[in-house]
Amino acid sequence: MTPNPAIMQAVEKLNYRVTVGDVATQAGLNIEMANQGLLALATDAGGHLQVADTGDIVYLFPRNFRDVLRNKYLRLQLQEWWKKIWNVLFYLIRISFGVVLILSIVLIYIAIIFIISSASSSDRDNDRGGNFGGGMRFFYFPDLFWLFRPNYNTGYQSHGGRQRESNELNFLEAIFSFLFGDGNPNLNLEERRYQEIATVIRNNGGAVVAEQITPYLDDIGETYQQEYEDYMLPVLTKFNGKPAVSPDGEIVYSFPELQITATQNNPKSIPAYLKEFSWNFSKASSSQIMLSAGLGVVNFAGALILGGLLLDGTVAREIGGLVGFVQGIYWLLLAYGAGFLVIPLVRYFWVKWRNDKISDRNHQRQARAKLIAAADEKLQQKINYAHQFATNTVIDKDNLAYSTETDLIEQELERSDQIDAEWQRRLEEGE
Repeated sequence: MTPNPAIMQAVEKLNYRVTVGDVATQAGLNIEMANQGLLALATDAGGHLQVADTGDIVYLFPRNFRDVLRNKYLRLQLQEWWKKIWNVLFYLIRISFGVVLILSIVLIYIAIIFIISSASSSDRDNDRGGNFGGGMRFFYFPDLFWLFRPNYNTGYQSHGGRQRESNELNFLEAIFSFLFGDGNPNLNLEERRYQEIATVIRNNGGAVVAEQITPYLDDIGETYQQEYEDYMLPVLTKFNGKPAVSPDGEIVYSFPELQITATQNNPKSIPAYLKEFSWNFSKASSSQIMLSAGLGVVNFAGALILGGLLLDGTVAREIGGLVGFVQGIYWLLLAYGAGFLVIPLVRYFWVKWRNDKISDRNHQRQARAKLIAAADEKLQQKINYAHQFATNTVIDKDNLAYSTETDLIEQELERSDQIDAEWQRRLEEGE
């Protein structure tokens, strides 16, 4: 079983000594997955088990456990190599769209120049070279190499005698961003959701009411469905929660695994509700976006002009060479030019529609958070009842019964006084 990357990251962030509840909270995983993942990781990475007097287990990992796993699993090595290779490949893919745009513009306008020059030379046989040169003067091709430089234009501006960076994308990266955006800002939404839910539960001693969880959920059903609190079932399943009914008939929920931790931690600060991030049309600067769109228009307009010049099909046969090649790929150039303008336009409206939906969900969750902040007497009584189930068990060296780090005989010798005291207590209780 290949170790779970989320569990490995959680172990590192929690300083290599964890409980199942610690990892489930940090990684937003369900209890069963965290338990199985920790067992597998401890087995493969040479981890140790520390068992408390209560029977609860702490997992202790060596700080070089990634090196141990890397030496043991060829698959992990390949994954790391592929990650490095993919970073390079993806960068090349991103800049390729800008390179294709520039090449398309160059090909189209050079072909137009050749066709116009050829048409002029047919009227003046003795001036072919002169007309070609004269035609060239009507077209200006700037130095295109500056487009490949990061922060090509306003990336570094003088500010108080110092240079400051204002753009994160070079122009070729900006073209990809203009076309396709920069990825889903809520790609890890479910992970964040359950991380925050688990943190809320831990901050409240492992016992909560449903209203404290609703600011982190999406659809909680209609009003009549909310009475039965069915929306809590996924949370109970994920973290092995247990419902309990108060004398007033209200339901509260406790989560025993999340009440056990390897280190004493103060309550963590978290947002009052789960906030989804809005989609950005592009991370490119406004000047980069305008230049990208402008080049797209220039490219598409050039393709239309070229199409008119190539309409009868005789020009390419007469001139041949580059013009013949351009005619062969003309429909590809036209499709690219049209797509370069249509894709961002469609995506603009799609992003706006998507952000409206995100805003609605955020407002709904925020409204539920306000109900908790201004809890009425009935809700406060429900919360107070949940506090009766709240507890926090910290497993430290003083309450360990056994650890796989050292030999059992050595541990018994070290704990001999504690064992004698326990036997004495039992004898006295027997009397």
